[in-house]
Amino acid sequence: MGQRLRVLDVGVGQGTQALRLARAGHEVTGLESDPTMLEAARTALADEPEGIRRRVRLLEGDGRETGAHFLPGAFDVVLCHGVLMYLPEPDPLLAGLARVLAPGGLLSLLVRNGDALAMRPGLAGDWDTALTAFGSSSYTNRIGLPVRADRREELTETLTAIGAPLHAWYGVRVFTDLAPDDAEPPGSPEWERLLSAEERAGRTDPYRAVAALLHLCGVRG
Repeated sequence: MGQRLRVLDVGVGQGTQALRLARAGHEVTGLESDPTMLEAARTALADEPEGIRRRVRLLEGDGRETGAHFLPGAFDVVLCHGVLMYLPEPDPLLAGLARVLAPGGLLSLLVRNGDALAMRPGLAGDWDTALTAFGSSSYTNRIGLPVRADRREELTETLTAIGAPLHAWYGVRVFTDLAPDDAEPPGSPEWERLLSAEERAGRTDPYRAVAALLHLCGVRG
């Protein structure tokens, strides 16, 4: 086993990501503001072996209040995936997350790509929505909620300002944004080819720039 990392998962949801990391040997703290999601994560954790359960701590709380929960430099990795789109202003949250990162620690963000908001409706033939999306940061997500997208250039400036400058970035769901979740069974040959194509596109220009989501990695100085 490699180095055991201290991981904070902000917006832990149902705990899928946190449990995978715990199974890999890491110490994971999950922070979730939605009581329903938190209960789902606790239920999933209860089904795990004792050794994994000992490596996971689940807390109810808002990622913007990390200072009330954790000491500075408490984590080697901070994950914030699929959270920023629900906040009107991301900077206070990101500053708080950088504060709890140890020197050299990784801040991992997964955000909706504001530079590609017209792609999904355009590919679906929804021309009115596509035209409205140009230059906008607002959209309606798949469950009907009004949310917000982020632009890589702006987040790059923010990460530099909070002392965790951008180290690497990737596109996510370049080819598969309109594909149903069960389009291909996991583990099938077609699934593996799909993953290979997505992984290649996600790190290759110009494809990654028009991905539905962006994965940005900042490193604490």
